[in-house]
Amino acid sequence: MTTMSTVTVAGNLTRDPEIRYTRDGQAHSSLSLAVTRRWQNRDTQEWEEATAFFDVSCWRELAENVALSLTKGARVVVTGRLEQHSWETEGGDRRTKVEILADDIGASLRFATAEVQRAQRHNGAHEPADEVAPA
Repeated sequence: MTTMSTVTVAGNLTRDPEIRYTRDGQAHSSLSLAVTRRWQNRDTQEWEEATAFFDVSCWRELAENVALSLTKGARVVVTGRLEQHSWETEGGDRRTKVEILADDIGASLRFATAEVQRAQRHNGAHEPADEVAPA
C-alpha cells in the first residue's frame, strides 16, 4: 500500500454507504463517489462532461456518522489521502486500485441545505483537549 497526496473532491454518492465493524469493534464505511466535470468546448460551443468514480473509505466516528447521515445521490465534499493498493490475481495479472482514505466528509451546500447536529462522542481520545463545543 502506498499513500499519496491529500485531495479534496466534491461529487455524488453512487450508492448508500456500507458500514462494517472489525473484530475489535472499529467502524469502517465504504462508499463510491461520482465526480463530474463540465465545460464548454471552445471550438463547438457545446457543453461536454466527463465523470470519474472514486472509492472512499473511512473509519471510526466518521464511518458511523457517514452511514447514519448519507444516502445514494447525496452531494458531498471528501478530503483525504490517496492510497494505492496493488495485488496479483489468481491468473498472475497485476492489479492496482487507488482509493481515497477520508479524513473528513461533509454535505455539499452548493445545491442543497442541511441541518447539522453534533454527534455524541463515544471516546474523546481522537479530539484535541482544548476543543470547545459550538453553542
